[in-house]
Amino acid sequence: MSNLQLRVISAVVLAIVALGLTWLGGLPFRLLCAAMSGMIFYEWTRMSRPMLANGLGFLPEALMVVFIGTLIAGLPAFWLLPLVVILIVVAAIAALVRNSGQWDACGLAYASVSGLSLALLRDGDHSGLVAILFLFAVVWATDIFAYFVGRTVGGPKLAPSISPGKTRSGALGGAVGGVVAGLILAAVAGAGNLALLGLVALVLSIVAQAGDLFESWVKRRHGRKDSGVLIPGHGGVMDRVDGLVAAALALYVIGWISAGADHPAHGLFPI
Repeated sequence: MSNLQLRVISAVVLAIVALGLTWLGGLPFRLLCAAMSGMIFYEWTRMSRPMLANGLGFLPEALMVVFIGTLIAGLPAFWLLPLVVILIVVAAIAALVRNSGQWDACGLAYASVSGLSLALLRDGDHSGLVAILFLFAVVWATDIFAYFVGRTVGGPKLAPSISPGKTRSGALGGAVGGVVAGLILAAVAGAGNLALLGLVALVLSIVAQAGDLFESWVKRRHGRKDSGVLIPGHGGVMDRVDGLVAAALALYVIGWISAGADHPAHGLFPI
């Protein structure tokens, strides 16, 4: 079996699981977000921690467990957002005291913000469901079109010092594909503000590609090709969701500005 076939099969299986839990919403979706956050944190710390380091013991893991518990419990944004800030600050201060560097605190921030953005976007109603499906459509189409357009057209590299395989043509193709996919999903869902959603889709596509580059930089910084080995053909969980979590944060912030922190999807998808 070729690597491309393995990647496709893994992606289809993951998509089916993600779509099923998204459709259910509520506790099943929060469990998905919690599991994703936990795996992101695990892979991040496995990459960033030196073998012989003056670390923080199990403090970062304990803080992550606290976050996962509150996320599963379904705390509203009024409580969840300040809690995440407190957990990150505690990890950062402990790292300063122990002089162990800030990679654990950064990993805690990256993993927790990823999970809470998705969980709060989904909420418990139809608008949240459409918001997540819109996010999936944009990010997945961006990945697919960037991959195939980049391989077909080629041309100048996008960021050769960070990710040598990515091209400018692929980035442009990914952005176009992401916008088209997002607009199709929005139209099928009955959203009326298509011009605005087209602009949002473009922003999400760009942010998703930036998130992909950021994760590539983290891996290169620590001498890793993949963040893990959990997903056949893709590497680790971070390798699969790097663009998604960045775009989820962007969409959450946009929704927060338009409709508030607890029901961010209502401002963009008042369906």
